[in-house]
Amino acid sequence: MSFAIGVDAGGTSTRAALVDAAGAVLGTGRGEGANPNAHAPEVAAGRIADAITGALGTHDPAGVRACVVGMAGVSKLSDVRVAAVFDAAWARIGLTSVRVVADAEVAYASATSAPDGTVLVAGTGSIAGRIRGRRLAGTAGGYGWLLGDEGSAFWLGREAVRSTLEALGRGRPLDGLPSAVLAAALDLSAVDVRTDVQRLAASRALITNANAEAPVRLARFAPLVSAAHDAGEAAAREIVARAAGLLVENALAAREPGESTPVVLVGSVLTGASPVGGLVRAGLAGIEVLTSSDGVLGAAWLAAVDAFGEGVVRPVSREIRREHAKTSTEPG
Repeated sequence: MSFAIGVDAGGTSTRAALVDAAGAVLGTGRGEGANPNAHAPEVAAGRIADAITGALGTHDPAGVRACVVGMAGVSKLSDVRVAAVFDAAWARIGLTSVRVVADAEVAYASATSAPDGTVLVAGTGSIAGRIRGRRLAGTAGGYGWLLGDEGSAFWLGREAVRSTLEALGRGRPLDGLPSAVLAAALDLSAVDVRTDVQRLAASRALITNANAEAPVRLARFAPLVSAAHDAGEAAAREIVARAAGLLVENALAAREPGESTPVVLVGSVLTGASPVGGLVRAGLAGIEVLTSSDGVLGAAWLAAVDAFGEGVVRPVSREIRREHAKTSTEPG
């Protein structure tokens, strides 16, 4: 028999699916995160290879006609030394045809068969991508935490901390979002921050706390913004509105004037009951807006197209969807 393998390799988990030309999922495998920007290339490549091996089970790797790996941090493979590490991993498990693409491509493919469109990702980071022929042809945003990631969970968390620092420094009330941030970051309550001296001490401690960790850790404050928004807090509502505006701006920047193709939304900031997601949908009114279902199935379908041609059945697996639903609440 001939097979195709799809892999969705993210920052926190990696999943693989083995499919046939009829769209049946014959095996699955999973592992820890495999973003080569967050993990050593040898570690990331090994985790992807292990997930693929798990999906293969007892099937012969020689039967794999195509493999598509959707990877967060794919730009790292532009370094020939890193690419060599991954090539060695593919060879070690007996694969000869592996195509590594941006995770945004497999997310887009999970939601639609349309070859052209736009993908808007907002999880821990953010990026908007122009899709042509199911491949990423251009981007808007996506420059990482230092240069961009507008509207992402990182951005929301950073703005939550900034808003808290402003409230502390300007003598504003600390109930709502500032109180939640101080409790989460420093385990401080309103009783601990009543005088000017206490406010100054809390401000310094919060700055120290935020700078002591990896910048991406600011994403942990994003849910506090959503909760404060839903409670009607003005500062949180302003943060959410700015986040949505920046994301819509990037999505439209990735599109051509008058384009009528779909926009696929991906990531914890845009899916579910996220207030940012609701405003983004409103900002994209008049455009077909879809939500990414499952990246690993998108990757498996892209691999099946590579292996068996256009018109191949899209793979569907209730087991994979149930597993994905249990883990998809994490930022990013």
